Amino acid sequence: MSYPEPRYHAEHGAPSGVFHLAGQAPDLSMGGPSGTQVHYLATGGSTGGAFGLYRYEMPAKPSGPSPHFHRTMTESFYVLDGTIRLYNGDKWADGKPGDFLFVPEGGIHAFRNESGEPATMLILFTPGAPREGYFEELAEIAATGRQLSPDEWTELYLRHDQYMV
Repeated sequence: MSYPEPRYHAEHGAPSGVFHLAGQAPDLSMGGPSGTQVHYLATGGSTGGAFGLYRYEMPAKPSGPSPHFHRTMTESFYVLDGTIRLYNGDKWADGKPGDFLFVPEGGIHAFRNESGEPATMLILFTPGAPREGYFEELAEIAATGRQLSPDEWTELYLRHDQYMV
């Protein structure tokens, strides 16, 4: 394996780093203020498509997606606080702080907070797909109580590279 081709070609470096400091309000509240809080630490748009990184703060109530896979991106999960059940397509494991799960393209995976306590993790996906649109659409559906037909769910999932198992 070697380094990729250069993407920056100027002679000197440039001050271009972007802070996302602790204590900032979440970018998205899924299920209102008592639901999952999502911090867009880096989006595909802000990283030139290189990656996306979210801090995902889950409340004590059970939450998380059913098993699924993606065709266009990898996804990784790093538990920061609490206990998050992680699924690698074969078995579930109780992820504790410091535990990590990498899922390549096509890998079946899921996660849930079933601990009864709040839990926080980082979600990293590569390349930097526009995943915030998916999460924002789910939050809007939950907030409005809109009911989707099976065909509408299928269409939503297909638009966002989400293939349910």
